Amino acid sequence: MKITAILAATATAISGTAAFAPAASVNRASALSLGKEGNVEFGGNSWKPDSEKMGSTDTGDYFPEGYDKDAVDFTEGMGGSSGMGGGGERGPALPGMENLGADAEIMGGIEENSEIPDGMEFVMSSVPDGEIDMDVAASSKGAELLLSVKPVCMGFEDYFAAFTEDSHGSFSVKPCAGRMDRRGGEPTELEVRCNPQGRAGTFVGNLVINLPEDNSKICYKITATSF
Repeated sequence: MKITAILAATATAISGTAAFAPAASVNRASALSLGKEGNVEFGGNSWKPDSEKMGSTDTGDYFPEGYDKDAVDFTEGMGGSSGMGGGGERGPALPGMENLGADAEIMGGIEENSEIPDGMEFVMSSVPDGEIDMDVAASSKGAELLLSVKPVCMGFEDYFAAFTEDSHGSFSVKPCAGRMDRRGGEPTELEVRCNPQGRAGTFVGNLVINLPEDNSKICYKITATSF
């Protein structure tokens, strides 16, 4: 009897406790499956432009009314204002500026010396850079030769040319001053003249070309035979 009473009390306690325990079963039919189409909006929003294509919405991306894309060739203006490469005349493209600068006055700039500075000395080198022989008739008005001098300086240089004081007086050179081109440029041409004024013999002239800015000089020994 006692055993039966104990078992009955135990069963009653267990059933009372189970009444307050949470349900262990889950209704799987009501579970939400995330990440599947229909549950998530993948595009962010559904807006699309009228053209159905994505493009720039800047206000500059449009053509003005009446614009003809074929009216101007794509090569127009490629030559710049000079029109080079376009087959036309060279010059400014703006109307009324074709003769721009024709009546302009040049002020300043680089001035060439035309005279030998006072006090400049012309001293012959011990070994000349070149020796030249020439013939001249004593009864003639003289003979001339064209001396072509190659530039030797790295830049443009003023030169001054003259014969030394111990040279024969029948020699002269012109131009006596000017600007020599830089190395590799055009040679400087000097006209050397010998006028014996009726005298016969052998005359020697030492021509010195001073380059003061380069602190150098070019020397020629010229021998004239007058007959």
